[in-house]
Amino acid sequence: MSFLDKVKNLFSTKPAEVPSSTEDTNDANILQPTISSPEVITVPNADNATFSPEMDIIPFWLENEDALRDEGVIFGLSESKAEEKIASIRNYFAHQTAELEKTVEYHSEKIGEINLLIEQKETRIHELTEKTRVLENKERTDHQLLRTAIGVTLSLAMCVGNYYLIDESILKNFPQNHRVIALGVFLAGMFNLFNPKSLFHEKDTKISWRQLLEEVGMPLAASVFVFVQALETQSVLRSIALFLFVFFLFLFAGKLLLSNLTVLKTDSGIWLDNLRLEKDKVNKSKEWEEEIEKLKAEIDEQRMDKWKIVDTLKFPEAELKRLNERREMLVKLFESEFNLARSYREKLTGKQIQDILK
Repeated sequence: MSFLDKVKNLFSTKPAEVPSSTEDTNDANILQPTISSPEVITVPNADNATFSPEMDIIPFWLENEDALRDEGVIFGLSESKAEEKIASIRNYFAHQTAELEKTVEYHSEKIGEINLLIEQKETRIHELTEKTRVLENKERTDHQLLRTAIGVTLSLAMCVGNYYLIDESILKNFPQNHRVIALGVFLAGMFNLFNPKSLFHEKDTKISWRQLLEEVGMPLAASVFVFVQALETQSVLRSIALFLFVFFLFLFAGKLLLSNLTVLKTDSGIWLDNLRLEKDKVNKSKEWEEEIEKLKAEIDEQRMDKWKIVDTLKFPEAELKRLNERREMLVKLFESEFNLARSYREKLTGKQIQDILK
């Protein structure tokens, strides 16, 4: 019987007994009901002790909801605090759920580790897929390697021809060391143009006399030297023609050869890059695809392991949830009976309280 039912029965009207005689009837009319003075109710605190989590025996008031209601009434009518009994309830369930919480925490950590590994592998797959896409869409770079090679060959031919022309012009005056002298004149006129840009190709640049001297001085001096040597063996017209031809060869052939060598280096690099690109499209694409397939297989295995752990985790999670819900239900049940009894405590006499607690 709940506390509310006990209170209702306490205040309900009881049927009067039929008096056996007239004298008994008069005595019954003379007696008036008296309200006893309030008394201090002492509730046995044997059940008020905090439950030790080391005990495996379930308290009787946790097995039976009616017993728990009685506990709430007892605590509500006494001076005891509800927190003591609630702490006992929570302490008991904390002991019951300790192993379950450890199990859930352990499996949750394992699932978190597997999720992290899967995320890392998926990130790697995305990177490899993007690299493969970029590599497949990458096009060959155009180059002019053949044209540049031909240009270098022609420039070398002009330089060699210019050398033999100089050597032939000074052969008479320098019969013994003509080849060495011709080489020196050739180098002085052909390769003194160290400036990477020719002044003849600069449109908007103001040319100073020093720059002009650097650009034209040595080719002009070498050409004059050849002109003077040619005057002794050839006519003036041929010598002038030789002077002009050698001078312009000095001015432009050297620049042309050096420029073609620079372009040849660039075009050779582009050609090698194109060869490497074709090789990578075959080898690296295959290597990346194999790695992607391997990563996908590992992800599938890890997901299977994850779902096994998830299945294992279902029971402890469900049991933990059930125990927590049971704990909260019992706490609410105790609190409701406690608060109801506490609200009636000031309205009842000590005898009435004793009657309720019977």
